[in-house]
Amino acid sequence: MIPIAAFPKCWIEDISEGRMSLFDWIDLSVKLECEGLEMYAGFFESFDTSYLKKIRKRVENIGMSIPMLCHSPDFTQPEKELRKKEIDNQIKMITVIAELGGQYCRTLSGQNRPGIDREQGVDWVVSSIEACLPKAEEYGVTLVIENHFKDGYWKYKEFAQKMDVFLSIVNRIDSRSFGVQFDPSNAVVAGDDPLVLLDAVIDRVKTMHASDRYLAPGTSLEQMRESDGSLGYPKNLLHGVTGKGLNDYNKIFSRLARGGYKGWISIEDGINGMDEMIESVNFLKTMRKKYFNT
Repeated sequence: MIPIAAFPKCWIEDISEGRMSLFDWIDLSVKLECEGLEMYAGFFESFDTSYLKKIRKRVENIGMSIPMLCHSPDFTQPEKELRKKEIDNQIKMITVIAELGGQYCRTLSGQNRPGIDREQGVDWVVSSIEACLPKAEEYGVTLVIENHFKDGYWKYKEFAQKMDVFLSIVNRIDSRSFGVQFDPSNAVVAGDDPLVLLDAVIDRVKTMHASDRYLAPGTSLEQMRESDGSLGYPKNLLHGVTGKGLNDYNKIFSRLARGGYKGWISIEDGINGMDEMIESVNFLKTMRKKYFNT
């Protein structure tokens, strides 16, 4: 069975900044009736083993698991010592998801700072990810690089936002502890065809974000692609119910099925509350049954 996880996009800041308890979110998530919960590195009060055990037990007690950890390393910092700190943080997140019983930890390229030479940036990202892979293999964790748009706490968009840069990184890393986290919505925003990207990485895809996006009235995709240099995530690029946005999920799922996909699919949803998250999970269950007969 293709398992479904959920990521509370709606409450990411509330949980990270302490206005909502992570344990309250775990208890609330039982309404989703899915198989797992994706965690975010900023959700945790600490990384102590005793605390992580409590989180894992709470999730497992409601019949779910924690397969994935969302982390946002910034490997394009020009200073070597700062990249080393990002590597150390990524390695720490590998150990955290392992303690939580999960198998996948997200990685990114970093911010597309003005003046970064493309080849230099690719070299920085590849060498940084490769420095993390021995620890990933040791812990039985797979690092999955996402075709990303922009972390909510970043000033600049993703260095590897465009497909050609993303593929130049992916194709240089050959490891059983490394793969791709595919997000079709991010490809759309980047100006790339998500189906073309999926075809290019189908044999490397280990996890997927089943997000769907829509634009606030009066906003164009071109405006989204051109905007940069402002802190945070654009407020006029919104997450909506999966299956009701810009993506053709029938074509996406048919490709995944033909490719023998067996990984997790996680929704990034909930901007307008739990009802929309439930609707998104139910949509994915329908797609799962249609294309994977489960």
